[in-house]
Amino acid sequence: MTTPRRIDVQLGDRSYPVHIGPGVRHLLPGIVAGTGAARAVVVSARPPQEVPDPGVPHLLVPAQDGEHRKTLATVEELCRAFAGHGLTRGDVVVSCGGGTTTDTVGLAAALYHRGVAVIHLPTTLLAQVDAAVGGKTAVNLPEAKNKVGAYWQPRAVLCDTDHLRTLPPVEWANGYGEIARCHFIGAGDLSGLPVHEQIAASVALKASVVAADERDGGLRHILNYGHTLGHALERATDFALRHGEGVAIGTVFAGRLAGALGRIGPERVAEHLATVRGYGLRERLPAGVRTAELIALMRQDKKAVSGSGLAFVLDGPRGVELVPDVPEPVVARVLDATEREPG
Repeated sequence: MTTPRRIDVQLGDRSYPVHIGPGVRHLLPGIVAGTGAARAVVVSARPPQEVPDPGVPHLLVPAQDGEHRKTLATVEELCRAFAGHGLTRGDVVVSCGGGTTTDTVGLAAALYHRGVAVIHLPTTLLAQVDAAVGGKTAVNLPEAKNKVGAYWQPRAVLCDTDHLRTLPPVEWANGYGEIARCHFIGAGDLSGLPVHEQIAASVALKASVVAADERDGGLRHILNYGHTLGHALERATDFALRHGEGVAIGTVFAGRLAGALGRIGPERVAEHLATVRGYGLRERLPAGVRTAELIALMRQDKKAVSGSGLAFVLDGPRGVELVPDVPEPVVARVLDATEREPG
């Protein structure tokens, strides 16, 4: 029998627990009671019977996971639902779904009444290992991914591994892309561990980074390993390529780019490809994506420090760090040398 784990994100008076294991969703009523809330709104992308009762009068708002619903229009819909239910600043919002749902609900909670308590019940591997933890909330604009957001830490995160039993293969790959990139930012090799231990290790790593750098002042940039190209691939494919799949391809690319810049040697470059392959993930660029388009999209990445510069989180002699002003010709050369999937 798997024993649930608790990992605390240490942020002073904004600290909170992340519970990991089978059945932890049933901790929800006690956590809601601890907030003092008189009522709740539960926003769920799961069937109603899979959503635990928060223990106070509540409104259940159906949601849809997916990047196309991760918009300011959805945030407005949610805030209006909160208002219609009479939610006050002392009440609570509960999200139940994948990473796009926890992101969107988190932002709505951050904005409503200038901040109302939120509890996340992530139901996908991606959301459990990364998206629901750390307090980053954001939605997309047509121009770029995650461009509008706020830092809003939850009161608790309940990573119930029972929810993973019905995940389709594409969602397992989505989550394992984030776990694979953890190999290079401090978690080490997680490939042989049971899934609940992989989740716990990923969460523990992220919790330590967030505790040291809540608002992306420096260290937290390492969590974006593989994400610059990953986000560009998502947008170039109109999100047909899932986030974690893009991060996996981006992780292989990050290794090759670091090698091309002389930051790491051939063995470490090869380790990137071997790690991604070890999880059975996609490693090639999707058919039809053009190098010029990807570079244009990567220029819009939120880590860029100038209007036209390219910035990447890369491995190197001092470890993983944000590298600004990477020469575009080098980036283009590495992309051009990367294999494409058959069209």
